[in-house]
Amino acid sequence: MFKSAASVEQLANRLARLPGIGRKSATRLAFHILKLSKEEANELADAIREVKEKVGFCSVCYNVSETDPCRICSDPSRDRSLICVVEETADAAAMDKVEGFNGLFHILGGRLSPLDGIGPEDLRIHELLARIKEDVTEVVIATNPNVEGEATAIYLAKLLKPMGIKVTRIARGLPVGSDLEYADSVTLARALEGRQDF
Repeated sequence: MFKSAASVEQLANRLARLPGIGRKSATRLAFHILKLSKEEANELADAIREVKEKVGFCSVCYNVSETDPCRICSDPSRDRSLICVVEETADAAAMDKVEGFNGLFHILGGRLSPLDGIGPEDLRIHELLARIKEDVTEVVIATNPNVEGEATAIYLAKLLKPMGIKVTRIARGLPVGSDLEYADSVTLARALEGRQDF
């Protein structure tokens, strides 16, 4: 059996650690990178290094940003009484494209998943509750429409409702089992418009 160079194996092993990248894909990517010119490979390495050096998390909403607070949290035209709670940064990016939504975001950093050992203490729920004490009147729960997303939404609603906050859930315009980041803007807009009390 063919055995590649140790440095190519090491690169493939590193790439295989990325989410959604299996061993075969990682090996293909490693060989593709090997075929790049030295200039292109250095540009890729520089881009990775730059994102690690310049990008961090917003101290308010936990979105990825090169500034703190992020551009959304520091935008004075945003409706500060409305917070949309999502699982990941990609979900906030998808929701931010929806026309008609001008509120703020809160990124949980995942969803409840007891089978994977992810409980409430592993998410940014405490930070969300601290933000609610400000001028927030409505929280839109926009977790993904799957079992873990629904469990997270129910858990959040039970915490938020006693605080006297209007809690809504985006409507079921999204197919069950899908992720927000892959939904088109029209579907997300309809889901947001059709949100209901939770």
